Amino acid sequence: MVFFISTLEEYFSFLDKIELNTLFYTLLGLTWIISLWEHYLSYRQYQNYKRNRNVPSELADVMTEEELNKARSYAQDKMRYNEIHSIFNEVETTTLLLIGALPWLWKKSGNILAKYDYNNHEILQSIVFILIMMIYSTISSIPWSYYYHFILEEKHGFNKQTIGFFIKDNIKKLLVTLVLTLPIASLLIKIIQIGGDYFFIYAWLFITIMSLGIAFIYPNYIAPLFDRYDPLREGELRASIEKLAAKINFPLAKIYVVEGSARSAHSNAYFYGFLKAKRIVLYDTLIKGYTISKTDDNKDKENTTNEVTEKLSEEETTLTHRRTTDEKIDKENNDPQATKKKADKGCESDEVLAVLCHEFGHWYLSHNLINMCISFLNLFLVFAIFAALFKRTVLYQAFGFTKTRPILMGLLIIFQYVLSPYFEVFSFALTALSRRFEFQADNFAVKLHHGEPLGRALKKLEIDNMTYPFSDYLYAKYHYSHPTLLERLKAIKSKQN
Repeated sequence: MVFFISTLEEYFSFLDKIELNTLFYTLLGLTWIISLWEHYLSYRQYQNYKRNRNVPSELADVMTEEELNKARSYAQDKMRYNEIHSIFNEVETTTLLLIGALPWLWKKSGNILAKYDYNNHEILQSIVFILIMMIYSTISSIPWSYYYHFILEEKHGFNKQTIGFFIKDNIKKLLVTLVLTLPIASLLIKIIQIGGDYFFIYAWLFITIMSLGIAFIYPNYIAPLFDRYDPLREGELRASIEKLAAKINFPLAKIYVVEGSARSAHSNAYFYGFLKAKRIVLYDTLIKGYTISKTDDNKDKENTTNEVTEKLSEEETTLTHRRTTDEKIDKENNDPQATKKKADKGCESDEVLAVLCHEFGHWYLSHNLINMCISFLNLFLVFAIFAALFKRTVLYQAFGFTKTRPILMGLLIIFQYVLSPYFEVFSFALTALSRRFEFQADNFAVKLHHGEPLGRALKKLEIDNMTYPFSDYLYAKYHYSHPTLLERLKAIKSKQN
């Protein structure tokens, strides 16, 4: 292993011969090249949105021309927002680097500690640095987040949050992120400091264990802080899900419904959990006519106090995309028009079952396990590269750290700038693999005779989430982790035939 690192160090020795300014602008230039490529793809997609098209024949039974135009308008608004936000962030980051904000803030963090007689304490200085950066990032992102939810999403009928809910949500997110990030970062720096020649192996094992730990802690203890989860009520749907799970030996432990309607009108479904304790989560917006009422809350509160900690996970596959305050829900429940509109959305029981059959396909075909293994192997590789690079003074000097080599800054420089081209290629490869897995999961549902209701469900989700059915080929291949709806419907039909 030492030989492997020595080989990598020799391979990267050319960096020592590059002039500091040249190295800095080369690394900065690489990030801009990647950004320009992303903007080019977004331009292609935006031009695709501007073309006047008719409803595709595959969706003629569920989509009107008016709904197609609404979906196009929503897609255009989101693209404009994303592009402006992205350009702002790129300019902001570049400006901060050019004025030497990183070494300045690192020095200020040390000065703050010096007032309390903590001198040359790298871990504490790193904690102060992270704390300041995260508070700044949270505050600077609030106007963008506010615009997205209360103007853009509100305009198209998706936002369900109140201002109070939005403020509390952001505060909770900041606190939870700090509670998780600060101790993990501190321990990682300590491992790198004392790990010797094999520190990268210990660092890799530590982050791997932390990732698995968070995958367990987040749904069980953190997600309930943000959203409300209730057990799916007894009935036809629950019985059908349990029957399907038993048929394929899926280790089903619990079925929950998350009150996604308190945040947004978007729909989703997924499962999570380790080994023999899988939990299914359905958004209330996915199930036609389903509501989580206060009556249910009072009735089940005592029984679900302990159960409601079984929730959400970032490690599992989702079908579409995203996520709770009783004020807006009560208001909508008292509005006949809003109630009717809500009742018209969502999927029938057989369609929800087909969606879950797709998700079961990911489990049955070990897609999540494969993705996890790939991620951990990639993590080992990048830590090995970090071990070969982080002692090179030239990298720190290029970013303005002439007298010190903070490990935190080494992690930032190497992971965010030196390895940015590699991460871009790796991300594209994972996206391509994900699309392949989606086709396989769809095929699994077809084999279990759920292809026809799955097709109907996908169409309804397209309409309910106001997704524009046409995409630029290159943009879709590069960005979409799921095949387009038209591609999926075509594949489902061919498998059925």
